[in-house]
Amino acid sequence: MAITDWPEGERPREKLLANGAAALSDAELLAIFLRTGVAGKSAVDLARDLLGRFSSLNGIFAASLQEICDVHGMGTSKFVQLQAIFEMSRRALAEEMQVRDVLNSPQQVRHYLSLKIGALPREVFIVLFLDAQNRVLAYEELFAGTLTQTSVYPREVVKRSLHHNAAAVIFAHNHPSGVAEPSQADQALTMALKKALELMDVRVLDHFVVAGNVTVSFAERGLL
Repeated sequence: MAITDWPEGERPREKLLANGAAALSDAELLAIFLRTGVAGKSAVDLARDLLGRFSSLNGIFAASLQEICDVHGMGTSKFVQLQAIFEMSRRALAEEMQVRDVLNSPQQVRHYLSLKIGALPREVFIVLFLDAQNRVLAYEELFAGTLTQTSVYPREVVKRSLHHNAAAVIFAHNHPSGVAEPSQADQALTMALKKALELMDVRVLDHFVVAGNVTVSFAERGLL
C-alpha cells in the first residue's frame, strides 16, 4: 500500500508536522528522506529494508557508494544526499560543542562521537581538546589500529594538547566488534595518558568507548 493511502495521522510527513521529528521512528524519518519507494514497496518499506541490511542509521551513513547502489531503489543521487545530511549533522553538533560547556550537554558529545566513529570498520583513537570553559577547541584522530599503551603514545597526546593550549581533553575510541565495553588495556591506557597529562596540568574529563549508537563513559563507570 502506498503511503498516500495510509490514514493521514500515520503518514510520516503529517506525523512529523503534528508531533515533531522526535515522534518518528528511524524508518519513518528515513522514508521522508527517500520520498518514494519502489514497485510493491512504500518508502517506509524501503527504509526498513535499508535499516535491516545496514543495522542502523549509522550503518547506512557508513555504507559505501557500491553498497548503497546494490539496494534496489537506491543510487548515486541518494548516496550523495545521505552523505550531505550526515555531514551537516556532524557539523551542527560540532558547532554546538564549540560554544557550550560539554559537561552540560553530555548527550550531544555522545551523539557526535557516535556519528564520527561509531560505524568505522577500523579502530581509531580520537581526542577532543577543550578550553578552560570545557568548549571544544579541536577534534583530532591521533591513532588507528589496535589500541594499546604501545600504539597510543602519551608523548604525542601531550604534544597536541600543548599545541591547542588545551585545559582539558576527552578521549574516545571505537570498537568495530560492536561491543562497547572497556577492556583492561583500555583502562591501562587511559590511566597512563591521565598521568602524563597531569604533569602539564591538563585534565582528562572522560574516555568514551563507542560501538555503533552505544557509548560507554569511563567517568560514569568510575574508571577515572
